[in-house]
Amino acid sequence: MKPEETIEFPIRRVWSRISRLYNTEAAKYGGSMAIGQILLNIDAEGIPSTKLGPRMGMEARSLVRTLQTMEDAGLIRRAADASDGRVVRIHLTAKGKQMRDVSRDTVVKFNQAVQSRFTAAQLTNFRQVMSELDRILEQEQLF
Repeated sequence: MKPEETIEFPIRRVWSRISRLYNTEAAKYGGSMAIGQILLNIDAEGIPSTKLGPRMGMEARSLVRTLQTMEDAGLIRRAADASDGRVVRIHLTAKGKQMRDVSRDTVVKFNQAVQSRFTAAQLTNFRQVMSELDRILEQEQLF
């Protein structure tokens, strides 16, 4: 089987290109795609650190390192939860909110540029296939 005939090869190739594009853009602001993704997943009330990784599909080790980098850069702050002191919530600083706005604008521009090149039916089919692939990988034992 040729790589082009597999399911994962085109996904990996396209994701590598998207990642490179986002990282190049984020580097202009001293960030990375991972930092931008985290910023976009922290809401106004903050988020418990234990829920951030699963929400993003990120490994705990990578997340801890990235959060430390973000804290050192002044993008986030950690605070005990008001109702449960055992829970650590991650909050955006003013600088983090500015960087989140840049991240959001970048994601919106990318999606508008890409989506404008496809029909609504093509986008619907793409989302259906990706959704089903995600379901299969989540629920089924393939090997």
